[in-house]
Amino acid sequence: MRTTRLAIVGLGNVGRRLLELIELKRDLLRARFDLDLSVIGAVDRGGGALTAAGLSTNEILRLKRAHQSVATYPGIGQPGLSAQQLVRDADAEILVELSLTNLKDGEPGLSTVRSAFARKQHVVTANKGPLVLAYPELAALAKTNGVHLLHSASVTGGLPTLNLGMRDLGAAVVEKFEGVVNGTTNYILSRMGQGQGYAEALKHAQDIGMAEADPTLDVDGWDAASKLVIVANAVLRRPTTLKDVSIEGIRQVTPNDLRVAAERKQVIKLIALAEKAGKDYQLSVKPTWLDKGHPLARLGAGMMGVLYNTDINGTIFAAIEEEDPYPTAAGVLRDIVQIASAC
Repeated sequence: MRTTRLAIVGLGNVGRRLLELIELKRDLLRARFDLDLSVIGAVDRGGGALTAAGLSTNEILRLKRAHQSVATYPGIGQPGLSAQQLVRDADAEILVELSLTNLKDGEPGLSTVRSAFARKQHVVTANKGPLVLAYPELAALAKTNGVHLLHSASVTGGLPTLNLGMRDLGAAVVEKFEGVVNGTTNYILSRMGQGQGYAEALKHAQDIGMAEADPTLDVDGWDAASKLVIVANAVLRRPTTLKDVSIEGIRQVTPNDLRVAAERKQVIKLIALAEKAGKDYQLSVKPTWLDKGHPLARLGAGMMGVLYNTDINGTIFAAIEEEDPYPTAAGVLRDIVQIASAC
């Protein structure tokens, strides 16, 4: 039995569900991969805990359900323990970086990932900030230090969008990528298509926990654009930043627009698009009128989907219904298992 040591930064919705999945899938991972995952350290906003013997995932979850920091872990909790200290002190093989996305400077995730690479630790992350702001640098650092950077959950959560593009289409040229990659805006537009106004649909999305109290990143297109930047860097191998993407959100879409679209047998979706233009790609995120026969037009509320149009692999469509963080956490676990199985 091989034991892989994990250090986890961030115990929000995805981090907590990852811990639940590690426990739930422990027997399966042992039977299928001869693999045991040991969480030897974890930090949240209040501090952290670490021990070479491994932390109890159930104890961490108990603390989080009680709205307590992992820094109160009995006997070994350390108030104020930072992510940087965890990387330095924990003898982890894989750093799992799940701090909140920060598109301004990528922190604290960006510095934490850099530190992990300096210590020759593999990194698994669902945090878009560092990837959007410094993808070429981080990919180069990983290669230089002989470690892996996996981030399949950073785009469409549990849907293996990046794995399809990077691995399965590795010998193909992607002529066009189209995606409904933001579940919140798809939910809002779907509700508006049923007759609700924008404000009512947004409030309903917030009430069920699908939209944040401040929905700016979603409804103004920044989340979708961030995911497109990651696809461009990772799959299209095009060094890309947010400045390269034309971005328009959904605030200006009206119920009347959706009614007119329906009369024309069309729907409106927020589409992330990368389309080949000569030797380069044109990149955009905007509300797009799609014929109802288009695969992405058939995506219901709570769904995301992507379409790869290629030179030799035909056209590939993949979709997921993801209404809670479990599929995203499963995507993180997928990356952890991939690294652990290869080492």
